[in-house]
Amino acid sequence: MLIDADARYLESHEWVKKADGNTFTVGLSAYAIEQLGDIVYMELPEAGAEFAKGDAFGVIESVKSAADMYMPIGGKIVDVNTAVPDGPDMLKADAYNAGWLIKIEATDASQFETLMDEAAYRTFIETEA
Repeated sequence: MLIDADARYLESHEWVKKADGNTFTVGLSAYAIEQLGDIVYMELPEAGAEFAKGDAFGVIESVKSAADMYMPIGGKIVDVNTAVPDGPDMLKADAYNAGWLIKIEATDASQFETLMDEAAYRTFIETEA
């Protein structure tokens, strides 16, 4: 299972990576995308929207299920990958790079350190399966 060692993870399978300064990139883990199957719809927020850690920032629907996507850390949306809803296959092809969903300016960058690292997330997936 591909897990990005530079990212931190939520139990709901979102990942977050430091981009530069106080900016972070957020996406869905390869594991989550594999579990969802064929993605048929995705809703992402507008740039400028602000969310607290744990808030739902979007929706993803597949042939199997629908789920909210949650903020790993709080912040303001500074960029949205608008190509993903139109071409969700890029999530399967490259979940941790081209398949990023949003970029945020963190309100509290220390929240990043409270999330699961690669080893903890791998263990979490193994116990969830």
